[in-house]
Amino acid sequence: MRLERDTGEWLKGSGPESDIVISSRIRLARNLQGYAFRTKLAPAARIALEQKLHEAIDAAGLPEKVRYSRLDEFPEVDRQYLLERHLISREHAGGEGARGVAVTASENISIMTLEEDHLRLQVLRSGLDLDACWTEIDRLDDRLEEHLTYAFDPELGYLTACPTNVGTGIRVSVMLHLPGLVLTQHIERMFRSIVRISLVVRGLYGEGTQASGDFFQVSNQVTLGQTERQIIDEFKQFVPRIIDYERKVREKLLTSDRERIEDRVSRACGTLRSARTISSAEAMEKLSLVRLGVNMGLIPDLEIGAVNSIFINAQPAHIIKRAGRAMDAEERDVARARYIQEEMGSN
Repeated sequence: MRLERDTGEWLKGSGPESDIVISSRIRLARNLQGYAFRTKLAPAARIALEQKLHEAIDAAGLPEKVRYSRLDEFPEVDRQYLLERHLISREHAGGEGARGVAVTASENISIMTLEEDHLRLQVLRSGLDLDACWTEIDRLDDRLEEHLTYAFDPELGYLTACPTNVGTGIRVSVMLHLPGLVLTQHIERMFRSIVRISLVVRGLYGEGTQASGDFFQVSNQVTLGQTERQIIDEFKQFVPRIIDYERKVREKLLTSDRERIEDRVSRACGTLRSARTISSAEAMEKLSLVRLGVNMGLIPDLEIGAVNSIFINAQPAHIIKRAGRAMDAEERDVARARYIQEEMGSN
């Protein structure tokens, strides 16, 4: 797979509330009528269904150029690379058998074939922009349905492999950067509020992952019994409360503890600009503080889109792809430090 020099449009930091909301995402789970769920398909049937789905994607006429790739033909590093760019899931990256992904040039749209369900449609946007995500994915879903017959029950709705997705099959999520709440130890209080309204908090790469660099994904858990619009609107009502909470905490840090926060940001920036070796975990931690510093006006010579780009391009598979060869952990740490210095400027 060719290494993209740039990150996707959704990482540009240009969307609404993008100082705190990295991205908005809406995903739809769909299965085809007349076919068993993916885990029950024989290998030959999986191959045939993957080809059918590929042809339907080609025929749907997406609004921009699409590249379709067979993941079972990809080496592990290329699958990890797609995961790091949030274009496929962990399950899809680590799965087996015939399966693929279609990605638009902007990386705002990806369509996974034969992940947990036959189809997983995903639309990403920069910042808090769920309405744009919904408009795009609803249009995409309609285009695909012109060429495919979905498994649908008049009472239950769309039939999915996991019962929690039955109904609309929708998963709404936002990726949030909440260093202020973490630094002031208010994050657990926020988590409790999120759980009380039946939302779920996950790490940077979704289900089963831990928080890294103060990044958290918040998403809905239940789709049955609500319309897509109801789920999105409820989400839109709650997320601004998290944003407001984080902003107030940041303001308080600047007024009551400015020297400490400036020191932490400055130390993080200095480490990234001078380190000769740095692990992925340490880079995420320091970059989180740098991103906070940029948004608080403490680092005038960096833009938020550039920091977002470094976050993605400093991940392990991106480092390996850039080098063009296999690397052990120590080699990656050296190459990562060098890359970050090139992007941020070394002392």
